[in-house]
Amino acid sequence: MNKFILVLFCFLFSFSSSAHDNFTSEQLIEKAKVFVAAKNARQQPNSTIKEIENYISLLSDDFIDEHVKFRFTYTDKSKLREDMINKLKDEIIHSSIEINEVMVGADVVFVKMTESGKVKPTHLDKAIEYSKTNIVSLEFNKEGLITHIRRHHG
Repeated sequence: MNKFILVLFCFLFSFSSSAHDNFTSEQLIEKAKVFVAAKNARQQPNSTIKEIENYISLLSDDFIDEHVKFRFTYTDKSKLREDMINKLKDEIIHSSIEINEVMVGADVVFVKMTESGKVKPTHLDKAIEYSKTNIVSLEFNKEGLITHIRRHHG
């Protein structure tokens, strides 16, 4: 009987908490796809500042972009923009991102994706080839802008 009451309580709580969600699962999945497309567009051989600006436009003014494995965080759009513009100097031979799986929560979406490419950074004399599966969580505010990105690098 106690288990039944606990299950019922959890069931009712899940409905009451979802009533406060701003976005449907479908909307969050679409927002995740837009994020991944913008991330991918800014790291192509022909990427420009336009793609960087499009990516940055998805972020709220008080965003947090946390690279968990490397213990590094961005919170300043101007610094993020500057670093992304500097990366345009790298030679991108090819780059792609494939979404493997998506999970949705209350105004948050988790994306498991495989990022692969071949890049020759300006500070190195050889190209680096990579293929990694990463997990990213994206939290959204009521306006639909990203407030927190957590990157769990593979």
